[in-house]
Amino acid sequence: MKKRQNVTIKGTKEGLVLHLDDTCSYEELKKELDQKLSANSRTQEERNLISVKVNVGNRYLTDVQREELKDLIRQKKNLMVDDIESDVITKEEAERLKAENEVMTVSSIIRSGQVLKAPGDVLLIGDVNPGGTVVAGGNIFIMGSLKGVAHAGCFGNEQAVIAASSMKPTQLKISDSINRAPDTVQGNEKREMECAYIDEDQKIIVDRLQVLIHLRPNLNRFEGGH
Repeated sequence: MKKRQNVTIKGTKEGLVLHLDDTCSYEELKKELDQKLSANSRTQEERNLISVKVNVGNRYLTDVQREELKDLIRQKKNLMVDDIESDVITKEEAERLKAENEVMTVSSIIRSGQVLKAPGDVLLIGDVNPGGTVVAGGNIFIMGSLKGVAHAGCFGNEQAVIAASSMKPTQLKISDSINRAPDTVQGNEKREMECAYIDEDQKIIVDRLQVLIHLRPNLNRFEGGH
């Protein structure tokens, strides 16, 4: 019976990709990795540094083990570790991703000097008074008047949007783009829910809420229980 390979080395235009089995013991893996890299370095005549990417599949590596693998690879001729990828995430990473994909619902009035922060989307049932601020990693939905500051996509998400029943902000910000307070319409003002988004020119546009159906179809991700 042919022995299972715990280490597979593939050459690419960018360098080497190492696929490491995630079912064998860590010590077995290190031993075979050392042997194969040693054999590979003997046939390698290039003097330039070769980039190495490592994929460990569903194996969780501690920080110490990551450094051990990096050191083992670096000891070989002309090899430089570019990245070690794992399909396993830590509890902290899982909790952060969960928070960023949840909708925080708050029923309150954000008064002057107050700041409401959310890691993901936020649904505010209430008003944001002048001097009040709402900051979110995702989208901002306000079932009330926005008269203060709203900053959506604060971690760099340019697809984030801001929506409010009454859009009269002192400032709108999405990711790194900023929009001054829009000019108010005198006379018979339409009480229509509006939204703000970043267009192709990296400018914040305020428009009817209905445009999001076509501009941001991913907002429908909650359909079907997702």
